[in-house]
Amino acid sequence: MASTAYRSLSLAAGATYGGGMLVAEQLFLLLRRDDGKAESAFAQNDYGLSGAVLTDLLLGEHIALNDDKDPRVTVTTAESVGDPVLDAALERVRAKEGTKLSGLVTDGRLNPRDRIADSLAADGVIAIEPKKAFGLIGARYPVRDPRPEQGLRERLRAVLSGASATPGEAALLALLKGLGVSGKVLDEEKGLLSKHDLNRRIDEVASGDVIGQAVAKAIEAMTAAIVVITAGAAAASSSS
Repeated sequence: MASTAYRSLSLAAGATYGGGMLVAEQLFLLLRRDDGKAESAFAQNDYGLSGAVLTDLLLGEHIALNDDKDPRVTVTTAESVGDPVLDAALERVRAKEGTKLSGLVTDGRLNPRDRIADSLAADGVIAIEPKKAFGLIGARYPVRDPRPEQGLRERLRAVLSGASATPGEAALLALLKGLGVSGKVLDEEKGLLSKHDLNRRIDEVASGDVIGQAVAKAIEAMTAAIVVITAGAAAASSSS
């Protein structure tokens, strides 16, 4: 992983593909409009961000999964990672050692949103507008430097058009598909691809050969858990 100094320099310079951003940071930007508001109500539940930070830990081989359908998670890194977002997530996973993946992704204490916002704000990518009206109006994160997200979107456009993907890019696309927001978030980047063709291309890109079978399995399990919980919450809300 890039050093903090290199990461800050890359982000400030608008380097291609965001210069060392975590998958969780990339997802944070994609799920929010430039004015800092969430792209959709679904994006506000932050389960996707928890799934993304777990994906980062998997890609970095800091955690491992067993072979269960809903796998249990163990920590494989004894020391800190050196990134505040990942270290906080790793500390929480360590405290919940052996927990099922579905339980972690919906664990509010794992939610990396605030730490991601702090990290991106420190790099000058976003600003943080605190909650208002005693918390009734949520925090907003307006974009200050659009270049990192622009670089990310350009790279995703190329991948969807046929370019090869890095494991991080493939995992990000798989998360967007699993969360059911790929068409909306990538409306311009998908070009003329239909919904079916977009999903097929993402499946090709995010195969186990690219991101590894463990990561592919984890994303499938995490997004399944998110969909079930979100659907249950929506049903409860409509019946109340």
